[in-house]
Amino acid sequence: METLPTNPQMLVSAINMLLRDGEFESLEALCAYYDRDQEALLHTLAEAGFDYLPEQKRFY
Repeated sequence: METLPTNPQMLVSAINMLLRDGEFESLEALCAYYDRDQEALLHTLAEAGFDYLPEQKRFY
């Protein structure tokens, strides 16, 4: 995947897939690779109703 989607539903799906499939060890590593601010990403997805569970490395 060259870029992350901008639509929150597609974005959360892509992130969960990349973390689940082991493409990245952590959300921090994923954000660094795609040059995204982790806090801004968390905020955007929280506004869309998604919470991040760091212990499970996934949004729900």
